[in-house]
Amino acid sequence: MAEVRWNRLTATELRALAAEDATVLVPIGSTEQHGPHLPTGVDDFLAAEVCLRAAEQARRPAVVAPSVWCGLAEHHMAFGGTFTLSLATLHALLRDICRSILRAGFRRIVIVNGHGGNVTALNALATELTVELSARIGVTSYFTIGQEVVRETLEAQESLMHACEGETSMMLAAYPDLVRSEELAKAVGPRISLPAGSAEPVYFPVSFQEITTVGVAGDARGATAAKGEKLLAGCARALADWLSAAG
Repeated sequence: MAEVRWNRLTATELRALAAEDATVLVPIGSTEQHGPHLPTGVDDFLAAEVCLRAAEQARRPAVVAPSVWCGLAEHHMAFGGTFTLSLATLHALLRDICRSILRAGFRRIVIVNGHGGNVTALNALATELTVELSARIGVTSYFTIGQEVVRETLEAQESLMHACEGETSMMLAAYPDLVRSEELAKAVGPRISLPAGSAEPVYFPVSFQEITTVGVAGDARGATAAKGEKLLAGCARALADWLSAAG
């Protein structure tokens, strides 16, 4: 199988891919607390995993840039174990990453997000970056482009929450050695919706510590590796189909 990871390719190989009009996927996640049973890198790991699978399956050339492992996670800071950026820093970081990709000869970039706290900011930043860099820069979240398989697969929820049935299942499939299975019984919290999908009439930022004492939203106890593989495969297939069809 052809290599798709930017940092495992040579500059010569990347120039050739740029000449083929390959799309560059930029995974972005977060490094933040994920309850007692999951590591802090969940959002980073899963966004990159979906991107790699999608690039390998797509019928048009695609390259996966090194992942952006830090995002907007102020709401998790009270738990510890979390890194967070300011919005201005995230904007500057993505601008320079995208500028580097464009200077390498590529013309199309898709930022693929794995962290709910990044969603609204990335939608706005994609508009800013498109204008600033005069380039075609899109954004999606893997759980948005794959929302159909998410709904079909999960039993305790219809969408991803946090350290939940969905994220835990995917970690069991892709990184089983990083899941603290002995802590799963504690991995239960209230149901939430992402800020972008909230029905509240007025938005106020709230620390995650005010929502859950264990750092979990949803119920991870029903997580299985089989569900996780179905989720990863389905989200990757949806992204690959988009890449294949993109003109």
